[in-house]
Amino acid sequence: MSDITYPAPAKLNLFLHIVGQRPDGYHLLQSVFRFIDYGDRLRFTVRDDGQVTRSTELPGVAPDQDLVVRAARLLQEHTGCGLGVEIAVEKCLPMGGGLGGGSSDAATTLLALNRLWQLNLPRVALQQLGLRLGADVPVFVFGESAFAEGIGERLQPIRLPSAWYVVLIPPVSVATAEIFAAPELTRNTTSIKIPLLLTAELRNDLQAVVCKRYPKVAEYLNWLGQRGRARMTGSGACVFAEFDSEDEASQVLAQKPAGWQGFVARGLDRHPLWDFAD
Repeated sequence: MSDITYPAPAKLNLFLHIVGQRPDGYHLLQSVFRFIDYGDRLRFTVRDDGQVTRSTELPGVAPDQDLVVRAARLLQEHTGCGLGVEIAVEKCLPMGGGLGGGSSDAATTLLALNRLWQLNLPRVALQQLGLRLGADVPVFVFGESAFAEGIGERLQPIRLPSAWYVVLIPPVSVATAEIFAAPELTRNTTSIKIPLLLTAELRNDLQAVVCKRYPKVAEYLNWLGQRGRARMTGSGACVFAEFDSEDEASQVLAQKPAGWQGFVARGLDRHPLWDFAD
């Protein structure tokens, strides 16, 4: 199974409410995460010498700071595993796009190495390790469409209807820390319960802040909003709209202005590596 390429799917936040803030500065949120069938791809080559290396260059990301390297080393440390790995990353997801690329890569690393190194850690243990790497990592290990609370680590599975998405990629990289630190960010949205999701007024509380600071995001939202219910995912910059069929989504994407980047993707109910942990 070494040298097999493994998917690291993107996620969409179907909504994102900021409902409070902890004394340590972390924001309390509510969101629904959905995976889509588009993302990065990782290849793992098991090593016998215990070394963890990354064989591909990622501009602006030193190997020791890369979440995939950190995830592999954390798993080694936690289990005492003497094996190593060489990791090749095929990036498709933009950095600073709100699609969870780095977090998804880290989760795929934990899930794949759990099997390749024959560690057999339970899913909950991998989620706990993932939380040490970043607030979005646990949901990718959780592996199902999820209603998230806390800082994103309290997860409940949720059933979602089948859907296709048009995702547009504005030519900007949004700094997540900058948006969460913005003084104008609303941090007191009223909490909701899962049964109310179908009738509640849902939005992304970060969207107005990002649009003010990154006009390109507002431009892409306005264009897509004329063709569907458009929303930003995560802290941006990517925006999306949901459609009932692939044909409908593809027709909308085909109308995008020249030079704009985007793609069509299908919503997934489960992570492709779901069965790599129990």
